[in-house]
Amino acid sequence: QVQLIESGGGLVQAGGSLRLSCAASGLAFRSYTMAWFRQAPGKEREFVAAINWGDGRSDYADSVKGRFTIFRDNGKKTVYLEMNSLKPEDTAVYYCAADNAPYITVRPLAYKYWGQGTQVTVSS
Repeated sequence: QVQLIESGGGLVQAGGSLRLSCAASGLAFRSYTMAWFRQAPGKEREFVAAINWGDGRSDYADSVKGRFTIFRDNGKKTVYLEMNSLKPEDTAVYYCAADNAPYITVRPLAYKYWGQGTQVTVSS
């Protein structure tokens, strides 16, 4: 049974930082592209960042480039999202997702497995 368990969310002031973690089990983590999505109330789920397993390339939404960093530890089967210079508009539930394609896609429907999400709230 595949499980993706997110942690690290919370309440932070604008300009602050958080690091999200997603621990995976039940899958060959090294062979999965890992991604972070987020969903704010009343909005669609949107792509944030992803890192593939093919060549380790990462990609980011324009809204988070230069502020967020995605990285993975294959030995720990964990993917991280380092979030700096947080803004109130970053407030959302953040989801971890996995897919075994060797490339990055920003489409949520392309991802096979999902975590339960972790809440990030940025106060102004």
